[in-house]
Amino acid sequence: MREATPADPLESLEERIRRAAELIPKLRQEKEAAERERDRALQEAAEARAKLQALVQEVEMLRREREQVRSRIEKLLGQLETLGS
Repeated sequence: MREATPADPLESLEERIRRAAELIPKLRQEKEAAERERDRALQEAAEARAKLQALVQEVEMLRREREQVRSRIEKLLGQLETLGS
């Protein structure tokens, strides 16, 4: 059932203002919750970027180490070949 419509336009306006005023605290809470969630998401993203950067550096270091090991093994194999000749 619909609410009775006030006959007085001023009364209608007062009712709309009252309902809007009642919404303000809820909307503020929702805004604050959204801001906290945004801040948390930004923090997580920053942490993820830092971890990614650390992993990229670790992969590069491992690639360099692999190349050094490969070079040393090839050198040793070359020395073994000369001994066998």
